[in-house]
This record gives sequence, C-alpha cells and structure tokens, in this order.
Amino acid sequence: MSELMVDLAYSAVLFNSKAAAEEVITLENEVNAMNYEIKKESLVAARSYEDAEKLTALLEIAEAAESMANAAKDLADIVIKGFKPHPVFKMVMEESDKIIARVRIDESSELANNTLGDLLLVNRTGMRVIAIRRGVSWIYGPDKHTTILPDDTLILKGTDEGADLLEKLAAGTCSLEDIPEELEEEMD
Repeated sequence: MSELMVDLAYSAVLFNSKAAAEEVITLENEVNAMNYEIKKESLVAARSYEDAEKLTALLEIAEAAESMANAAKDLADIVIKGFKPHPVFKMVMEESDKIIARVRIDESSELANNTLGDLLLVNRTGMRVIAIRRGVSWIYGPDKHTTILPDDTLILKGTDEGADLLEKLAAGTCSLEDIPEELEEEMD
C-alpha cells in the first residue's frame, strides 16, 4: 500500500491531480489504522521477553511503511493546498517513461466482468494494474485471476499511450479490437 501511495503522490504532483492526492490521503488513513492494529496485536501476542524481541522486526517494518505513507501524504498535501512544484521536479519526473493512471470501469466497457489474464492489458496497452478499488475495499497486486467489475477503479502504471488507451477502454468508447496492431506490437 505504501508503494502505491508513493506512486500516486508523485503522479499527483507531476500532473497536479487533486483526485490522485485525495486517494493518497485516504490510503494514508488506512495505513495509520493498520499500523495501530499491528501495534495492538503485537502487544497482545508478546507473552515473554523473547516474544517481544521476535515481534520487534514486525513493528519496525510497520513503522517504515507508515513513514513512507506519511511522506507520500506530505507530497499529496502540496497538491491539495495548491502549491506548484519547482520546475526542476517536473523536469526530472517527466524524464521517467512510466506514469500512474486511474480509470473507473463503466458498465459498457469491454473490460468489465473479465479477468486480467483474459484481457492481457500489459501486452496490449503497456499498462499494469497495480491496485483496484472496489467500493471502499482495495485489491493490491491483482493477478491474472482477478476479475474487473463495473465501477471498479483501476490504478495502473505504464506509458502515456497506454494510459490514453485504457481511459477509452474503461469508458467503453473503444474495444480491444480497436487497438492498432503497431501499438500492440510495441508492447510485446
């Protein structure tokens, strides 16, 4: 979740996307709640000094994830408060060949009710689904068996061209058959 937050936060700053920044804030609250639960469970589980020593590593990992989440939130706050990043930041980020995109799946989309394995989005569009928001729940690291449903929000990482294509596919304004063969070949 913290990796997703960092990707979203950088994209929010780069593209001045308040929607992406708000997703980061929502996720940061979830990370904080999870960190609190880990601390509670660790305290309950530690019945001896040896147990406490074993649980220390888990607590350190949770604390590191929360630190990453807090840093991502700080970046998102920049966008929400309306500050513009320094031009050098944008230059550096634009040098990256990967972007983060967020699309909502329309009922009319060919993507709806299909698995990621059946759709082969990475091969066809160059975009990899890194998370799916379904209502208030999240699916992190979806695999080829994960089914995309109408109204799911996909968080994807990939190319500009792939992001444009995915937006059209998600909205139902084009189909997988409409993908130019030369684009599909570039993705292979």
